[in-house]
Amino acid sequence: MKKTILAALLASSFFATTLPFASQNVQATELSFAHIETIGTSQVVISADMAELIVEVNTQADTPANAKSASDQAVAGFIARLKQAGINRDNIQSANLSLHPRHQYDPETRTNNEVGYNASRKVVVTLDDLNILNEVLDTALEQGINRIIDISYKSSKEAELIEQARALAIKDAQQKAKSLAKGFGEKIDGVWEIRYFDQHNVQPVMYKRNAAAQGDVGESYQQAQTTISDRVEVVFRLK
Repeated sequence: MKKTILAALLASSFFATTLPFASQNVQATELSFAHIETIGTSQVVISADMAELIVEVNTQADTPANAKSASDQAVAGFIARLKQAGINRDNIQSANLSLHPRHQYDPETRTNNEVGYNASRKVVVTLDDLNILNEVLDTALEQGINRIIDISYKSSKEAELIEQARALAIKDAQQKAKSLAKGFGEKIDGVWEIRYFDQHNVQPVMYKRNAAAQGDVGESYQQAQTTISDRVEVVFRLK
């Protein structure tokens, strides 16, 4: 008798969103022998030790040259301070410029009149030391940077953690198959098919706390975690 057991135990909303796709694969696979199909999942959480900071300066002036000059000065001053703080120039990206006219609507003439120019530049900084993150943010504001776009926390061991998450997902699939087979009085007879999509999910999660109450603003930017998830679908033959 053909026996098919499907185990789809999903550990997070990320896995839940991929369930319809997995179900389509299961339905499309018509095997004539007894088998078990499982989905192995994993999640590895580690404290971050790196950060990527994206900031931007927006300036306004009467001429495009003056607008560009103002933004260039802010970026140059920021980079100089970063280098003084010991940050390698290779960890600083700033080769970009956006420049466009600024208009103002005149209700009397019902026209948009050019009243100046806007210039903006982004700076991306990779920090290997979270202890100086708050200092870098303050420095950016002091040099005229007027927008903080994003702070992404990372781990220097990301490649190693991805491998670890994959190994845990494989182990999870194996354990589920053995447990299900045992529960139905069956035994595993090896792997028939492995379906793996290289889509490991890396999620930086910032630890939130009341920095003012604790009296240590700098530390409030250091407590962050990185979560790496993975999954694998496996078809096991039954004896």
